[in-house]
Amino acid sequence: MSPPNPPTASVTDLPGAPQLAYRQGRLHLEETSLHALAQEHGTPLFVYSKAAMLAALAAYQQGFAGRDAQICYAMKANSSLGVLQVFAQAGCGFDIVSGGELERVLAVGGDVRKVIFSGVGKTRAEMQLALSAGIGCFNVESEAELDVLSEVAVAMGQVAPVSIRVNPNVDPKTHPYISTGLKGNKFGVAHEDALRIYQYAASLPGLKVAGIDCHIGSQITETTPYLDAMDRVLDLVAAIEAAGIAIDHIDFGGGLGINYNQDTPPAADALWQLLLAKLDARGYGSKKLMIEPGRSLIGNAGVCLTEVLYLKPGEQKNFCIIDAAMNDLPRPAMYQAFHAIVPVVPASDRPETTYDVVGPVCESGDWIGRDRALAVQAGDCLAVLSAGAYCMSMASNYNTRGRAAELLVDGTRVHVIRRRETAADQMRQEQQVSA
Repeated sequence: MSPPNPPTASVTDLPGAPQLAYRQGRLHLEETSLHALAQEHGTPLFVYSKAAMLAALAAYQQGFAGRDAQICYAMKANSSLGVLQVFAQAGCGFDIVSGGELERVLAVGGDVRKVIFSGVGKTRAEMQLALSAGIGCFNVESEAELDVLSEVAVAMGQVAPVSIRVNPNVDPKTHPYISTGLKGNKFGVAHEDALRIYQYAASLPGLKVAGIDCHIGSQITETTPYLDAMDRVLDLVAAIEAAGIAIDHIDFGGGLGINYNQDTPPAADALWQLLLAKLDARGYGSKKLMIEPGRSLIGNAGVCLTEVLYLKPGEQKNFCIIDAAMNDLPRPAMYQAFHAIVPVVPASDRPETTYDVVGPVCESGDWIGRDRALAVQAGDCLAVLSAGAYCMSMASNYNTRGRAAELLVDGTRVHVIRRRETAADQMRQEQQVSA
């Protein structure tokens, strides 16, 4: 049995450190006690660190110092307005995948000229909205989409700037559900078809070729897939420009991983030193660069606080039942993903027991952590770490559970950026059938 966390430990290896640390026996995010926030605002509760978000962004900004580069936050990772506002004010553009996400960018005053619109299934209405707003570029993912976008643009008397997302068939060595750059994935066009498709795009009256796009997956923790993908993309840039089609920008997507469970992804600035060296060596260092980081900007900036409801011993498993569930934290159920789970106020006077940490949703798949050693009792508060990305943005109302409240911490200041959802909120758009 491992000893419990000492109540006054200054833990430096928590995902999210140094903004996340124990002080005086309580877990703090920046200068704010998470125990106090749980008591005041209730649980489940998402809390984000502004300092952690800006520190993650700074690593990219340092990596691109002196370069013509545009960082577009991939807002599918977390599209809450308070989060978007932080990145918009820091000068970020945005990578969107729906018209609804564009509406969110507009709501926070984001620079629409720095918006790139990705995704395999854009509708005509979404194309019209994006063209009317004046977005920077469409990342197009099929020949059929080129035809429709050209039609829409011509009908509006506009020309749509496009880059084509190329599938380089590079293995990102990540979970298959978040791999996007292999031949079997639905994203992008085949590498071997790309030159022909670029020539076709250049012939359409409603389009202007602006760049090339590549995104190979998410939660990537090695440099090799990025370097391999860059080589394949630059081979295409050479062939496309040799055919007389100018490529103004190169978009290398996102996907850089974070530390969930002793993962060791490269730092953003270190990764880009390697990529930029390759870019320079191949003679493309003066091209404008675009990237689409999401998880790596927000993932370790957030925690989900949850209360222990019951401890349920069993013959084969012990269960720690909490008030957060798969509708709040869907990644374990969807991807078998790992989130560290730690006590907000560690207890040194209790033995640890191994539990499966589960929620109250009526599904066997409603688990948050397997085989976790915890010294807990009913009423304790736990923190599910690395919960900034792909949690609230994928949250649901399954079992008519309201979505959690969200807070943004800025030093000692705490901002409520989403109030807790009620059953009345959920039913507001519904109506019963008249007799």
